[in-house]
Amino acid sequence: MQVFKFGGASIKDSEAVCNMSEILKRFPGEKILIVVSAMGKTTNALEEILHLRLNSLSTTTAIRTLFQYHQSIVTKLFKENEAAVSHLLEEIFHELNAQLSDIKKTRYDESYDSIISFGEIISSSILLHYLQKEGFTISKIDAKDCIKTDESFRDALVNWETTKDLINKTTQAEFHKNQLVITQGFLGGTADGKITTLGREGSDFSAAIFASCLHAKAVTIWKDVPGILNGDPKKIKDAVLYQELSYQEAAEMTYYGASVIHPKTIKPLANAGIPMHVRSFSSPEKGGTIIHECETVHQIPCIIIKERQSLITFKLNDFTFITEALIGKIFEALNKHHIKINMMQNTAISFSICVNDDLHRLDQLMKELEDDFSIRYNTGLELATIKNFNENLIDSITAGQEIYMDQRSRKNYQVVIKSLEFRY
Repeated sequence: MQVFKFGGASIKDSEAVCNMSEILKRFPGEKILIVVSAMGKTTNALEEILHLRLNSLSTTTAIRTLFQYHQSIVTKLFKENEAAVSHLLEEIFHELNAQLSDIKKTRYDESYDSIISFGEIISSSILLHYLQKEGFTISKIDAKDCIKTDESFRDALVNWETTKDLINKTTQAEFHKNQLVITQGFLGGTADGKITTLGREGSDFSAAIFASCLHAKAVTIWKDVPGILNGDPKKIKDAVLYQELSYQEAAEMTYYGASVIHPKTIKPLANAGIPMHVRSFSSPEKGGTIIHECETVHQIPCIIIKERQSLITFKLNDFTFITEALIGKIFEALNKHHIKINMMQNTAISFSICVNDDLHRLDQLMKELEDDFSIRYNTGLELATIKNFNENLIDSITAGQEIYMDQRSRKNYQVVIKSLEFRY
């Protein structure tokens, strides 16, 4: 049994969905659990709809546009037999409107999960019916009923013991009847049935959870890139494809912000010894990159760009030194508001952190600490990390840039800048 994950780009329109079906036909008789993201940019659209609703603005146009986007896919996929799926789509959007009417501003994170989850609910429903039409024996399971989490909405923690029992009980029964089982990525559920999410772009992690619990022989992430490269090909000229990576190398790359794989994905796969393939959905005949237990150590530079960053500096107005106790207070607040540090640096009288731009959580953080610290911040920045750096590469990145913060270790160099507009 294998686990396949199809991201938003790989199911963004009717042509992409047809291509997904063709990929699955390359594995006749293989038991495959399919994890899907929301289609295209649906998650972004739902975030905008939630923003409009929370600010008491009309959501009518945005919802209509999102509905029409999915309806056009349904029309092209099902042609004259679209009525049943169109009716299902209407029912899902009716429920979305009902959920929006019940939104509570004081519970932003919980509201976020309840609304954003509709992207995966829609995509898994459409794909189930299309793959059935294509002749596959397939059923759908709801991830919220299998992956059990705490109530840390927007970045929920998995209850692994309960999750393993539920996944095995639910999926094994379905695989007795079907070749394929489809479910939603990104989603989980609390013990009392509330929907949670596993962190932005968390569908990769969902695939790893299912694979680990089911002892799958492999996970394949189908992407719009040929595999894992040593840099973003849009910014790095002649980016190099890694044929293989060790679990450790892959974990480090995701930690520093490599967007091809979600950061939490590697650990459960490494612990279970399950290899992960990252392959191109437009060239499925190519092998892509395999992540597994190996001794390979790459010396070529790897450039990782993490966009939408904020730099926050804490200091005391009376020139008191920044002590472990004061840093501990900052860390306690960061943990409380589920904010991950991507880079940090301290001087005698200040402590600076680079974190993801999440204005809602950062606003809560600064309100909590504003009585204890003088706080300065910059938004709209980028964090560049170079593994196996050399001085020429550092010069290429920093030339003409205002450097907000930088640091280096034996193999890694990190710098916070306004934007990276070079091609190496």
